[in-house]
Amino acid sequence: MSKPKLFSPGPINVTASTYEAMSAPMIGHRGKDFEELYADIQPKLQTVAKTTQPVYISTSSAWGVMEASIRNLVQKKVLNLCCGAFSDKWYDVAQRCGKNAEKIQAEWGQPIDPELVRAKLAEGGFDTVTLVHNETSTGVMNPLEEIIAVVKSFDDVLIVVDTVSSFSAVSVETEKLGIDCLLAGVQKALALPPGITIFSLSPAAVERTQSTPDRGYYFDFMEFVNNGAKNNTPSTPPITLIYGLQHKLNEILAEGLENRYARHEELNQMVTEWALKYGFEIFSPEGFRSKTLVTIANNLDIDVSLLVKTLREKHNFLINGGYGKVKGSTFRISNMGDETVETITELLDALDDVMPSIIAK
Repeated sequence: MSKPKLFSPGPINVTASTYEAMSAPMIGHRGKDFEELYADIQPKLQTVAKTTQPVYISTSSAWGVMEASIRNLVQKKVLNLCCGAFSDKWYDVAQRCGKNAEKIQAEWGQPIDPELVRAKLAEGGFDTVTLVHNETSTGVMNPLEEIIAVVKSFDDVLIVVDTVSSFSAVSVETEKLGIDCLLAGVQKALALPPGITIFSLSPAAVERTQSTPDRGYYFDFMEFVNNGAKNNTPSTPPITLIYGLQHKLNEILAEGLENRYARHEELNQMVTEWALKYGFEIFSPEGFRSKTLVTIANNLDIDVSLLVKTLREKHNFLINGGYGKVKGSTFRISNMGDETVETITELLDALDDVMPSIIAK
């Protein structure tokens, strides 16, 4: 059997046109050809990220830059806002980096309460906050503007925002909101193979980095700043992926950001309505739901692993059977990237085909 069409929330399906763009001839990464490639994508990344600051390219998964944000920016104490597998792990990573770290822990499936952030920061001693905007494990989209407004009401506290599964699919006003470090992997809504992370830094984040000791080399933010000024990267870049990124940015801007946001919202609503039709509940509360995936609560107590297996065997589509401690008690369906009304309809029709046998078990 051929590999399945992915409707799991990352990595997601990559189109043939993207693979074709990635097959462009190899170039040297320390010369004019690469500098021109880097320079071409820079304003496009800035447009999507909604910032006038440079947007850097890291040869790593998002976790590389998530850890780097801790190593480069935390000098006193970091507050990790935790509400799912990935935001919870950030707290663990901060501790492994030897940083003084505290957390606010929301129940999985619930968003972060901005007023709890205010109360915690009021205790004093914090200089950095980490937030996962769209918690992929639970399908929760945190109230970004409200949380950032709270953080910005405290002097000299920087905020790092993971937009791994929201970047390009919903509007994130990086510069207007005052995000100090925005980061995103490319294997989610950008619909590329995994392997690079894009990130931006505010002037305050650059200033903080300059006075932080023991930053190492590979993830030293100043290496990215200094090399980025020359349209290059600190270490060898994955040139094929960057060709793919150039192609995707061209597609995104041709579609139009507002059209892209609307498409993701429409497809997300289609999946939500399908789940509700069968009597499933949505794991996250209304008003705080992801627009790029739907995390469905298994309140009907179906065999989720059988659903995943049957859908793949019968229709060659792959959805996700839940993540971390909610594996099996939830399942996840992605609508991000290049999906359309037609492709989501095809998936939902396939699910309708297999559901009677699953419910009968």
